[in-house]
Amino acid sequence: MDFDMVAAALRRDTADLGTYARVLTGTLADALPPGCVTVDYERSLGDRLRGRDGRAHRIVVRLGERTLFLTAGNGGRPTGEIHREVRGVVLSREQVTLDVWVHALTESLIAQAEADARAAEALRRLVTGG
Repeated sequence: MDFDMVAAALRRDTADLGTYARVLTGTLADALPPGCVTVDYERSLGDRLRGRDGRAHRIVVRLGERTLFLTAGNGGRPTGEIHREVRGVVLSREQVTLDVWVHALTESLIAQAEADARAAEALRRLVTGG
């Protein structure tokens, strides 16, 4: 799998956290082990009354020893944080730019795809848009 193609596909929808959440929970979550991708939503009273999920506020991706957080920023631009965890203990945490976050996610996804055929197929669908 070509690193640059995967990174470009992941970078495509980062401006809107809701769209990005749909990409990660749709295309990738089905191919990754259960619980790898979670999305936290902020729900207004109107969302609750209408039974809607609300607005995606934070995406969490857990792959190997990395946990990647992407949170809706005040200006609408998402902010990233990467944790290195071993057996549930956070050894390091780092605030990162969106580009660094996408790079780390791409590395983790490619590593997962090398070990799992379903993850590899999901990445192919993400890159090709199919």
